[in-house]
Amino acid sequence: MKTINVRRWAWVHKWSSLVCTVFMLLLCITGLPLIYHHEIDHLLGNAIEAPVMPAATPKASLDDVIAAGKALYPNKVMMYMSQEADEREIWYLTMGDTPTSEQFKSIAVDARTATVLGEPSFEGTFLGVMFHLHVDLYAGLWGKLFLGFMGLLLIVAIISGVVLYAPFMRKLHFGEVRRTRGPRVKWLDLHNMLGIVTLTWLFVVGATGMINTWADLLVKYYQYTEVAAMIAPYQGMPTPSKLGSMETAMANATAAEPAMQVGFVAFPGTAFSSPHHYGIFMHGDQPLTSRLYKPVLVDAQTSEITDRRELPWYLTALLVSQPLHFGDYGGGWLQFLWAMLDIAAIIVLGSGIYLWLKRGVQTISPGEPS
Repeated sequence: MKTINVRRWAWVHKWSSLVCTVFMLLLCITGLPLIYHHEIDHLLGNAIEAPVMPAATPKASLDDVIAAGKALYPNKVMMYMSQEADEREIWYLTMGDTPTSEQFKSIAVDARTATVLGEPSFEGTFLGVMFHLHVDLYAGLWGKLFLGFMGLLLIVAIISGVVLYAPFMRKLHFGEVRRTRGPRVKWLDLHNMLGIVTLTWLFVVGATGMINTWADLLVKYYQYTEVAAMIAPYQGMPTPSKLGSMETAMANATAAEPAMQVGFVAFPGTAFSSPHHYGIFMHGDQPLTSRLYKPVLVDAQTSEITDRRELPWYLTALLVSQPLHFGDYGGGWLQFLWAMLDIAAIIVLGSGIYLWLKRGVQTISPGEPS
């Protein structure tokens, strides 16, 4: 590679790295506890447990489950209800002053007895703070888009780093760390070695993280296209004053998709439904397919299915990117691998900052990134 090209790539790598490194370091640090968010919730005593009952215990009517939430907050309306793929004994209800309220209450209800188990706390907790710093910097959509741009710069830094690695290592063995040289050279070698080893993981996590920051925009586009087409026959009709049975609506949805499980339900007026429908989102029962949803639109008055179709490709890509980003679809060993790679990335990013701060201490060749 010509020297002029090396210098150009070094310039691209240096500035793309410098701009994004601090934020990427923040994301890696905050992402580490999120990998083990279930375990940390249990450790801190924030997890809500369902009482042990025989496996054959029948489930309560969903109408009774909803009634339990409304009895606790009679002046609020239902927004969503959901279940975890591996925790079918609890329904989590989300209730707010309006269907689109940004302030809401979360309620855990026993799916078998329709009794309130508690109110999960998230905002203001350790994991809540980590989540907001990781997802939007407490800045909403603009925070997400900003972090998405930082993810794009990370991808540029990775690509330029790969281009620079070959000429930089032409006189060294792969992964060699020159321990007899000064501390800056040793950290430079360690930075390059860990960077190339974690290359694929960093690229996947950076790319999927960038895709995740587009979630709000993709959902809005989905509303204006797919959902608008699904609810077109209801345009101009008055909003229903009384909702039909959720138990009947769910029975119809599960009968239509017998090989799938219920992931969450969006109530009329929320982002994933319409003013006239329940949006019942079904998913598969395998670790990866449990993240792929199929919406079933149900008339909120008659509880009859009006439409059901596959999600568009861009939302499927978004949903697939989420488990790849957090590594939470393959059990404990995959979580451990993700955690180790995250720690390696923290070392890469931290050493990059160190090398920049110490850039004037030692002269390096044009092929060495600074």
